[in-house]
Amino acid sequence: MAFSEVVDGTGLVLDGIGVAVIVLGVVLATARCVVSLRGQPGSSVYSAYRRQLGRGILLGLEFLVAADIIRTVAITPSLESVAILAGIVAIRTFLSFALELEITGRWPWQPRDAQQPSTA
Repeated sequence: MAFSEVVDGTGLVLDGIGVAVIVLGVVLATARCVVSLRGQPGSSVYSAYRRQLGRGILLGLEFLVAADIIRTVAITPSLESVAILAGIVAIRTFLSFALELEITGRWPWQPRDAQQPSTA
């Protein structure tokens, strides 16, 4: 088995894990939301649902970025593929920052004691 096949296979596995993590996060967050709605309807359930969805998406995005990096750098390290990777990583990084702000109410670089109460 050639090195490029192993690296490509590793990237595909990480892609699959990333997608599975996102799907599992959606399923678990939805199940928790349904159970919570039966016990306590209200806006706190909605906020918790959004936080749980965001966490699943963030974790899945980390796997997807890792897969893109592995495949782009190890298999086809051309200037064009690195530029495409940079765009993908920039978009996913922006999404991660936006989700982190949505989940915690603060930017990732802000200290925890500066956290503002969430209004979501």
